[in-house]
Amino acid sequence: MITIYHNPRCRKSREGLQILEDSNEPFQIVKYLDDPLSFEALEKIIDTLGILPLELVRKNEAIWKANFKGKALSDDQIIEAMVAFPKLIERPIVIHNDKGVIGRPPERIKSLF
Repeated sequence: MITIYHNPRCRKSREGLQILEDSNEPFQIVKYLDDPLSFEALEKIIDTLGILPLELVRKNEAIWKANFKGKALSDDQIIEAMVAFPKLIERPIVIHNDKGVIGRPPERIKSLF
């Protein structure tokens, strides 16, 4: 099963969802702003993506700039920031089995199926 971590207010996330809808592959939608991710869930997503936590942060968000930019943060502290402020999480994230991508650009999603 494919999972998309989706923010309906984000154009790139909507484009990613459209790619999944057009694929005819079964998928589920997780609206992570409505149902925030736990530390453990976010840690697993980061591991599946094969990236550092900082690479999943939307660094241009006002929350990041005001509270975290320029600070020496551990990976755990960065994950905790994303758990506390889900708006900081880059989107869309698409996971299929043991592979995943950040859908920027959205066409990257097609590499999963």
